Amino acid sequence: MIIDSHTHIFPREVLHNRSTYGRRDPAFREIYGNGKARMIGPESLIAEMDEAGVDMAVVCGFPWESHELCVVGNDAIMKAVERFPGRLVGFGSIYPAEPEKAVQEILRFVAGGLKGVGELGFYIRRMTRKDIAGMEPICNTISKLGIPLLLHASETVGHSYPGKGETDLREFYRFVSSFPDINIILAHWGGGLVFYEMMPSVAQATQRVYYDTAASPYLYRKDIYRVASEIVGPGRVLFGSDYPLIRQVRYLREIRDAGLDRVPLSQILGDNTRSLLGL
Repeated sequence: MIIDSHTHIFPREVLHNRSTYGRRDPAFREIYGNGKARMIGPESLIAEMDEAGVDMAVVCGFPWESHELCVVGNDAIMKAVERFPGRLVGFGSIYPAEPEKAVQEILRFVAGGLKGVGELGFYIRRMTRKDIAGMEPICNTISKLGIPLLLHASETVGHSYPGKGETDLREFYRFVSSFPDINIILAHWGGGLVFYEMMPSVAQATQRVYYDTAASPYLYRKDIYRVASEIVGPGRVLFGSDYPLIRQVRYLREIRDAGLDRVPLSQILGDNTRSLLGL
């Protein structure tokens, strides 16, 4: 079974009113203000999955800087999951600056069938220690529910791109160290944190951290699938495309050409996500 652990869809009203929502949310404008940045609904995702041979996909919305917009996005994801049972699995967005509302929203969308929280992202400002401390009631709820949190983590070196963010790798490490009782998926290879797991102290603190492959073809050579699997073990690497950013077929071709043995390849392409989400 092939499971894409990281994709994005949007409500119909956002798809048809991009500029309106861009005015309401600076981070959304940063990433999707350019009309060439693709945005899709669930139908387009299913069509891509059928073409690529992907059995299931985890769908996320956008980490809006507004509790109300997060609710709208989560409602759309719940409807998409209902429309395509067995094909789509949903994660819900929250606005962490209002932790009480965020906790209630998590309880609501988990009751509505969603399986995780995320993608949480700090796209136009740094994640701070204050942000991390404010996540405590949210992460306590996540721990009690036994669901994972998907966190956008981007590298602090290399080329610039919309939504890369400026959070230092030390803050991502501080985040995962602060909440050792939950499963955390660090998107985009954890901004490179995966390589620091060669340090025993880091490996000790990141035992419940998973790394997804989102945007990998834009960032790394295909050797990373093999190298990362050797560092952390293939059981903590998740195939995620960030579709519609990059075609799923491109990912699958690259992963299959990376020189992995059959069992690690199967783990990365779907077994790990299925186990993590209890599918």
